[in-house]
Amino acid sequence: MKFQLWHAPLRLATGAFILNSGVNKWKSTDEEVHKRVHSMASHAYPQFDAFDPTTFTKALAAGEVALGAALLTPFVSPAVAGTALTAFSGGLVGLYMRTPGLREYGSIRPTQSGTAIAKDVWMLGIGVALVLDAITSKARRIVPGMN
Repeated sequence: MKFQLWHAPLRLATGAFILNSGVNKWKSTDEEVHKRVHSMASHAYPQFDAFDPTTFTKALAAGEVALGAALLTPFVSPAVAGTALTAFSGGLVGLYMRTPGLREYGSIRPTQSGTAIAKDVWMLGIGVALVLDAITSKARRIVPGMN
């Protein structure tokens, strides 16, 4: 797929945000931060409970750095970057939906403490937009006259 100018601000904003988050987690030596990140993730996704908190946080940080770098790298296709962003942000939205106290009772609306996580839905929208654009761009090349 050829470069689309409108992808640039989406990829720059999300890539820089995620890269920064990953670098900060990677550099953190605060065991309480590692425990807090691990606890929140393992409450939403119990399979993470078996991981050591520091190991889990470092693995998450490495994933964030890789995803942020992929979004910032122009030769990584929008389909690949969008798919990775959709998977990552889908996990964050799942965390939001599964963690008690982040949403108002019986609603998807965030509580005050849930706003920081609920805002990650914008990354899901960007990931899906990149994937859909890649799919429809390919369809336009295959089907002549398709707009």
